[in-house]
Amino acid sequence: MKWYPWLNAPYRQILSCYQQGRGHHALLLHSQPGNGEASLCYAINRWLMCRQPNDSKSCGVCYSCRLMMAGNHPDFYQPEPKEQTLGVDSIRTIIDSVYGRTRQRGRKVVSLPHAEQLTEQAANALLKTLEEPPEDTYFLLVCKKPARLLPTLRSRCLYWPLLAPNEALGLYWLGQAGFDDTLSACTALRLCANAPLAAEALLQPARWQTRLALCTALQDALANGDFLTLLPALNRDKDDEPLHWLLSLLTDALKWQQSAQEYLVNADRTSLVTALAARGSAGVLHAQWQQWLLCLRQCQEISGVNRELLLTQHLLDWEKGVAHTYTFQ
Repeated sequence: MKWYPWLNAPYRQILSCYQQGRGHHALLLHSQPGNGEASLCYAINRWLMCRQPNDSKSCGVCYSCRLMMAGNHPDFYQPEPKEQTLGVDSIRTIIDSVYGRTRQRGRKVVSLPHAEQLTEQAANALLKTLEEPPEDTYFLLVCKKPARLLPTLRSRCLYWPLLAPNEALGLYWLGQAGFDDTLSACTALRLCANAPLAAEALLQPARWQTRLALCTALQDALANGDFLTLLPALNRDKDDEPLHWLLSLLTDALKWQQSAQEYLVNADRTSLVTALAARGSAGVLHAQWQQWLLCLRQCQEISGVNRELLLTQHLLDWEKGVAHTYTFQ
């Protein structure tokens, strides 16, 4: 397990509640991707299962700790999703187990590191157990998008947001990890909402070059007026990140027009941002931003969408200066 300094405070705060006998039986951690949430979840699970914890640390030597490290503790339950969903059968099997006798005479812990993958049936099956949990049984749920959870499920948990570290700490950590280009590291952090692990993944050479290629293609398209040259950079199978990058550049162009340069996300591409800002009024840029947001939603939500055709249409509209007005729910 890798540990990260920005997790120290939430980890100690959560454990303090359990140490004082005030720990909730169902904890819902809300974290954006790449914030170290998996490490925090594992550390809490280890401490809960340890038979002789040393203050805020699991001992690592008791039989329960050894079983956890081996990945086969009989009183620890972490179902594996199938095709990105957690079905009702898996949850019912766990529920039957936690109402039985503990096998190691300690606590029972149910870990759901991707709680938003619960199907509606699975979530409903879990509700009754969360209302009346067996003795010494704890549930640890982690989710990236709480809105995807049933409101009744959220209401039965103690909601705990896991905040990303500030930019200075993120830059320091990335510097320690070997990323010494401060401007690139700063941009990566801002593109990833300050989540350091996500920024580290984005800064990997192949991924970072993909972003730089999009920026170069956009710069060329603005110069020569041929926006279809952007298609290869945007049309990446099941990869929506280039569209997020494009939206961030349009947002930066709006910030530039409002003299809010200190809040730019793409701090390493100010020349591209200024070129975008010069293309039209704030109203035109905002309409284009809405148009590309619609494109992103269509790619994400329409099953079997012809991605290449959809992107081509939006690029042609952009090239012709067509700005539609959309209403989003």
